[in-house]
Order: sequence, then C-alpha cells, then structure tokens
Amino acid sequence: MKILKSLPVWPLAAPLAGWLFLFGSTFNFGGAYQILLVAGLIGSVLAAVYHAEVVAHRIGEPYGTLVLALAVTLIEVALIVSLMLAGGPETTGLARDTVFAAIMIILNGIVGICLLLGAGRHKEQTFGLLGVSASLATLAAIAILTLVLPNYTSSAAGPYYNSSQLIFIAVISLVLYGTFVLVQTVRHRDYFLPKEAVGDEEVHAAPPSASVAWISAGALLVCLGAVVLLAKSLAPALETAIAAMGAPKTLVGIVIAAIVLLPEGLAAVRAARANRLQTSLNLALGSALASIGLTIPAVVVVSLATGLTITLGLDIKSTVLLLLSLMVATLSLGTGRTTVMQGTVHLVIFAVYLFTTIVP
Repeated sequence: MKILKSLPVWPLAAPLAGWLFLFGSTFNFGGAYQILLVAGLIGSVLAAVYHAEVVAHRIGEPYGTLVLALAVTLIEVALIVSLMLAGGPETTGLARDTVFAAIMIILNGIVGICLLLGAGRHKEQTFGLLGVSASLATLAAIAILTLVLPNYTSSAAGPYYNSSQLIFIAVISLVLYGTFVLVQTVRHRDYFLPKEAVGDEEVHAAPPSASVAWISAGALLVCLGAVVLLAKSLAPALETAIAAMGAPKTLVGIVIAAIVLLPEGLAAVRAARANRLQTSLNLALGSALASIGLTIPAVVVVSLATGLTITLGLDIKSTVLLLLSLMVATLSLGTGRTTVMQGTVHLVIFAVYLFTTIVP
C-alpha cells in the first residue's frame, strides 16, 4: 500500500464504525448484530495495519515495527489486567494462557506464514542474522524463566512463584526487554535494519508529513482499542459456539489472542511478500518479546496489590511444545536464509498446537 501525503477516508472511518457498533451492542439487538461487530473488527484491523505503516514509514525502521508491537501489547495488557480484576480467582491462569498462546501464534503461526508465502513468491529470502539471534536469545530466556521454571521451584507448591520470586522475575523480565529495546533502537540499530530493494516503491516513496504521522499514531491507538474491545464483546458468543462444538474452553483464549495479533500478523505478511523479511521478523519476534516482557510484570503488580494468586507454570504438553518451538526457531532462523521448508515446519508445529488444544 503506497503511503500518501494525505490520509484516505476509510482508515479513519473504519475504527469509528467499530466503536459505533460496539456502543450499539449495549442495546441487545440480538444474534444477528454479531455480524456488524465482526465487520467492525475486520475494518479496525485493516485500518490499524494502514496507520502502522504510515507511522513506520515516517520514523523508519526498526522504530516503526516497535510502535505497533508496543501499542498492541499495552492494550493487551490492559485487557488482561481488567479481566483479572473482574474475574477474581477463576482468572489466575489467564496471563499464562494468553502469553503462551501469543508466543505460539507468533513464533509458529505468523513466522511460518511469512516464511512460506515469502519464499513461495521469492524462492529464497535473507535477513540480518545478528538481530534475529538477539531476539530469539531474549525470548527464550524470558519464556523459560516465566513459564517453565515455576514448575520446579520449591518455595511455593505447584506452578507458582512466591511474592519475592514474583518481584524478582518481574524485574528480570523488564531488564531483558529493556535491554533488547536499547540494542534494537540505539546501540546496534543496524542489526535490525532491512536490506531494501532499490525498486521498492513503498520504501523509497516520500515519507508522510509529521502532522499526518501524528494523526495516524492517534488513529492507530483508536483502532487497536476497537480491536481489543470488539474481540472481548464477541468472546461470549464465541465461547458458546466452542462449547457447542465440544472443544475445550482454552480455545477461546487462542482465538481472541489471534484476533488481537491480527494487525501485526497482516503487516508482517505484507512485508514478507514484498521481500522485506527482516521487517516481518522484527514485527513478529518484537511482538512476542513485548507480549511476555510487559505482561508478566503488569500481572505481578496486580497480584501483589490485590493478593490474587497467579499461575505461571505450563503443563507438560505445553512445555514440550514451547521448547520445540524455540529450538526449531533457532535452527530455522540460524542461517540468515529461509525457504518454504522452514515455513512448513513452523506451520506444522502450529497445527499440532491447535490440534492438541482441541484434542488434548
């Protein structure tokens, strides 16, 4: 999508329509009204992708991908915290389930689709190995320390950390993520810069004005807010449909996480098809890091402030899938070159994750 000097009408109208449909849902118009909510959700996702690209084109890489990752994650954190406070003890595993679903969707679903479609169109794609290696090392450390280690500590029985351990792990998560952002944007920014094609009009087009970029930045937050709240509004109907199918309730969290990650996923796929795999991986891995690096400290604060116990440790099946995903990602992204083979492997793991969630 070519970035224009002025914004077209639809990216501004779509999120407003989404918010309008969301307001209308308070009047209980019936089941057919869900169609409008779905339409508002899709329109808000597409508009979010457009505005994210406007901002990214103005400020350049890797700041552009960081903007979208942080915007989505901050709103996701707000949604998780609000659901925890409203749900009480029944939501002790919500943060764990949401973060794990986000990691699996990003690391296998989004990355797999990007590698498969990108290589399918360009046969072989390249990217900067140093930036991806730093992302995977940081992601592996945070994921294992927050989602696996709680199963093996002895200060608190079960998959839990005690209060001092929670504080320590929250600080560690912030230190790792903060250091990653510093490396990505200041110390070693060149590790994350894509090698642009000379004839790529999207890259070499004149950047939008500062006023247009600011408008898009504000509209991006409006879009993402609409996406999250519309997904939350559709959750009861989705939960009912999944229960009617006889599928586990955990599938609801996966679907909602996938909807929330749609803006980043679409932007990453567009970049991969345009032969900008570095941008795709910046988006995907940066989103996974932001999701776990910011969500865990936020829920730790809620837990300590309210006395609500939070469950962090994964079960054995999920632990195996997480370790497999991290190992395969390290191998498939360890050469700086990818083909359809790597994309297929990641998507197969994602299919196994979905299948074993439905048929545990």
